[in-house]
Amino acid sequence: MREQLTKSDVQKIEEEIEYRKLVVRKDALEAVKEARAHGDLSENFEYHAAKKDKNQNESRIRYLERMLKTAEVIDDSSADNEVGINNTVTLYCEDDDETEVYKLVTSVRGSSLNGRISIESPMGKALLGHKEGDRVYIEVQPGAGYYVVIKKIDKTGESEEDTIRKF
Repeated sequence: MREQLTKSDVQKIEEEIEYRKLVVRKDALEAVKEARAHGDLSENFEYHAAKKDKNQNESRIRYLERMLKTAEVIDDSSADNEVGINNTVTLYCEDDDETEVYKLVTSVRGSSLNGRISIESPMGKALLGHKEGDRVYIEVQPGAGYYVVIKKIDKTGESEEDTIRKF
């Protein structure tokens, strides 16, 4: 399946690729060169570690470039009163009588530990398009789920801590 990205996701990925090519690559090559100068390469831990770091950076660049090539760019706009991508929603969970706050994001930025829920997750799919006050059933598996009530929808833009998930 093709990765779904917003225009801001594409921009952040392009920025990371540029940073990795111009800064990280240069530093990694310098580290390899410096470690190589220490002598016997067969027992040189610094050399092997530097090569590993260099290869991981190159792998990350290839991964991001491939993601951009195959991605489907989606629109993150939604009606003023509807839940959409990059919106923060305050939910009342009926089962445990608690209020929780989540931001709906594309899958590359999803991080449930940081309150960012992918639009491809069961919760993300269920919430998209609903309005404040709606009672929404979130099915976690066939025949099992729970209800939430949308208390508030915040349409403010992205914050500084919104980043692309590192693999």
